[in-house]
Amino acid sequence: MLQGTVKSFDPATRRSVVITDDRREWDVPPEAFARSGLLRLTLGQRVKFSVDEQAGEERVTYVNILTLPD
Repeated sequence: MLQGTVKSFDPATRRSVVITDDRREWDVPPEAFARSGLLRLTLGQRVKFSVDEQAGEERVTYVNILTLPD
């Protein structure tokens, strides 16, 4: 699992952007956020996330707070 910091989170759409320590930005779709069971993310919060390749494209499929169990 990768780790990063929440750069943005839109509570209305539940979309977020996470940035890794090497400055790569990952879009987190609402369905990946929904799998976590979380209610929201906070800017600057550390998270862990999974990435899978789908149709030749890497997509975030799961995100959770770093300190919580999966």
